[in-house]
Amino acid sequence: MASFKKRLGFLRRNTDRGSPALHGEDELSSSPGAGVGTLDEKDPAFAEVAGLSEHEANRKLSLFGIQHQWDPNMSNDAFDIVDEAMLSHDVKAESNLVGEMVENSPYPEVRASVRNYDEDLPANTIRAWFLGMILTTLGSGLNALFSLRAPSITITTYVAQLVAYPLGVGMAWILPNHVFNLFGLRFNLNPGPFNIKEHTLIVVMANASFGTGVAYFTDTVVVQRAFYNNDLGWGFNILLALTTQVTGFGLAGLMRKFLVEPASMIWPAQLVNTAFMYGLHDHSKSDPTKTNGWGISRYRWFLYVFAGAFIWYWIPGYLFQALSVFAFATFIRPNNVVVNQLFGGWTGISLLPITFDWTQITGYIFSPLIPPWHAIGNTLIGVVFWFWILTSALHYSGHFYSKYLPISDNQTWDNTQSVYNVSKILTPEYTLDVEKYRNYSPLFLSTSFAVAYGLNFASIAAVVSHVALFHGREIYHRARAAHGEMDDIHTKMMKRYPLVPNWWYGILFISMVGMSFGAIYGWPTHLSWWALIIAFLISAAWMLPIGMIQGITNIQLGLNVFTEFIIGYMQPGRPLAMMLFKTYGYITMTQALAFTQDLKLGHYMKVPQRSMFWGQTSATIWSCFVQLAVVEWGMGHISDICTDDQANKFTCPGPRTFFNASVIWGLVGPKRLFSAGATYVTLQYFWLAGFFFPFIIYFGARMFPRSNIRFLSAPIIFGGTGYIPPATPLNYLSWGIVGFIFQKYIRNKYRGWWMRFNYITSAALDVGLAIATIVIIAALNLTNTDAPSWWGNNVILNPLDWQDAAIQTMLKPGETFGPPKGSWS
Repeated sequence: MASFKKRLGFLRRNTDRGSPALHGEDELSSSPGAGVGTLDEKDPAFAEVAGLSEHEANRKLSLFGIQHQWDPNMSNDAFDIVDEAMLSHDVKAESNLVGEMVENSPYPEVRASVRNYDEDLPANTIRAWFLGMILTTLGSGLNALFSLRAPSITITTYVAQLVAYPLGVGMAWILPNHVFNLFGLRFNLNPGPFNIKEHTLIVVMANASFGTGVAYFTDTVVVQRAFYNNDLGWGFNILLALTTQVTGFGLAGLMRKFLVEPASMIWPAQLVNTAFMYGLHDHSKSDPTKTNGWGISRYRWFLYVFAGAFIWYWIPGYLFQALSVFAFATFIRPNNVVVNQLFGGWTGISLLPITFDWTQITGYIFSPLIPPWHAIGNTLIGVVFWFWILTSALHYSGHFYSKYLPISDNQTWDNTQSVYNVSKILTPEYTLDVEKYRNYSPLFLSTSFAVAYGLNFASIAAVVSHVALFHGREIYHRARAAHGEMDDIHTKMMKRYPLVPNWWYGILFISMVGMSFGAIYGWPTHLSWWALIIAFLISAAWMLPIGMIQGITNIQLGLNVFTEFIIGYMQPGRPLAMMLFKTYGYITMTQALAFTQDLKLGHYMKVPQRSMFWGQTSATIWSCFVQLAVVEWGMGHISDICTDDQANKFTCPGPRTFFNASVIWGLVGPKRLFSAGATYVTLQYFWLAGFFFPFIIYFGARMFPRSNIRFLSAPIIFGGTGYIPPATPLNYLSWGIVGFIFQKYIRNKYRGWWMRFNYITSAALDVGLAIATIVIIAALNLTNTDAPSWWGNNVILNPLDWQDAAIQTMLKPGETFGPPKGSWS
């Protein structure tokens, strides 16, 4: 049997310095024991397997097989090697496999980015808290302010991670190394060099406060004041902010056993953070024998790629904007409708997806250097089938009145081919005027937008049956497992620190739920108590299955459409109730998964759980007050805010979209869109397709257990394209192409380079883009400095694709399309 590590691609250890070697890793032998190799005594896993009996080793490997039976991140080679060792009854081979795959991580990407040993470093320091709260204040405040402007600036946590490093190093140089005693508490302003655990705590605080952008509650606050002229006051706003942001933290803590501790819950995005962290703190050169001949340090490589990304973005982002969406076919035939529909990158389906802009590749779905190839592949299957084949078939067959509409955009249309004017169906109290609605128009969607709603239905159903079939056994065994029985080496190391008991999270969750009832009943929100309970049940019920999908693939499925759909049927005609139900039902889960990711980052970096708990909680609560104060200041001091002609472009684009959704779903409602007799009733069949498709994949995988069928994922095929629209097939296809290059080709052919440099490359590209974007917007857009006027910037303005006007049949003035007037109600 060939070397275990060689077959699985473990070309370098996850201990970066003084790494223990695995003896005999290049030997070939028919003996499983020789093929696996012998663990070095310095390896942290050695102590766990020393003296392990054949029976115990066999039992651990059997349990490993149960945990990972349907794990798409495990290669077929891994299962073959485990089977070979167990059948041979070779205690040496089995023990070494337990050490390598059970006590350590069986995933090359984790071994490449996470050390399998702990260092005795302080995390809960004064400077960590000082920098964490300063960056929380600045990041959340700036994001809140600029979320009201078009285009907006978003301060990402990668920027905070980069900025925190020199600030922390500077504080280590300046602050005195002296122990202070204050009210019996002893602390040191400078307990030594700025270390990686302090840095992690700072990043976790930034993630908790503004890692997902501006908080969702701000949209509700702005919509109420600017569009509904209904200011419920500071009391309601504070309760709304705290309950929507913090409730999810309680859920995250209660789900640690299933979403944080298991080795299979990789959470790929956090590997970028860990690689970036090690790259900043460890400047040692790479070993060319392990990195395909590259000797450069990760720190220096980061600086080179960061500088290149920063400089390059000025070209597609400012100087030559046609490179951003290089739909050259539309440049040649700008007025040809079919050409613009098929090849357009803005409102077309991008049959030739060409872009030279990292923003287009990562703007909606993040870096393609993060998800594993199977997740990218499933997403590409979905893009090609749903948005190339099905969308084209529906559109050119005239389904959904498509010849009168664009093939792909996120607008809502009326029957005169104008953007749907919600003011024409509102009463003075902002409720639906049914008579006005009958006299105006039904609501119409572009073909891809309609398909996207069907896919949302399917993905929500698919995730339930998929997780039950493929992960139900694992969940059951983990729920019943004895204490520590299924722990990997990282979980065992974390349990050396005082744990955060579940009742801490339970109390936090219950208190936030109680405050939520205070919010909906202390003010006229029109949301019933039973509806709020259903919203929380939806978040709690879908968190585990959606979290497992995200932990494995880095792709999060959304509950936004599902919650809008449910409340639209339960309590129609109540737009504020719709907004609150969506926020509590969707954002509670989203926040919970964001907190879970941070818990996994702390888990990887061995930051004590209690330091994580207080850091996340404090930063989140403080950011609620910061963001609310900034939004309230903006609403009261920026003249003409949220109007189309606001002088400094504070037009509130995000809240405006949220307002339109509240009208469409809260007023028009899903009954008029998807029920019997409605235009889009056939999309309801997607619920059934989504629920039953995982059964087909499951039985196929059972029949052919070592085939590629087991890598198929129905939730990703249906829901991986969840950002279309406003994203376009161009975004996903270019993302998939780059993902294939790095996550398939380079990963397989140049594994050593990939393990050392892949994630640090991703971080450098993202940070370079973020800094360049901030500079361009702050230095040029805010000063109203126009981009150069030449062909490379002007040619994109001419095609129908850019103008959202690629429509096959244009109506004449006074004409309408769709159902006969008066036939809808």
